[in-house]
Amino acid sequence: MYTEEDIRRLRWQSRRGMLELDVLFVPFVEEVFADLDEEDQDRFVKLLACEDTDLFVWLMERGEAEDPDMQRIVRIILDRVQPASS
Repeated sequence: MYTEEDIRRLRWQSRRGMLELDVLFVPFVEEVFADLDEEDQDRFVKLLACEDTDLFVWLMERGEAEDPDMQRIVRIILDRVQPASS
């Protein structure tokens, strides 16, 4: 279980210095993270440890993560900003 202090730290870690990542990660932490199940929260924390270049490729859909856990959390983030049309 992640505390408010943990989430504040994650918000800070989400600021990557690359605008394309910042605009995805910071709102995700602020608006979605607390509502994820614990496994997906853990996946997001693990995602933040990845290299920015890899994150950029995955989140701009120029490639996919080999790790299925990383691909799952990337998809959750992308689905939040690109909701499927009905």
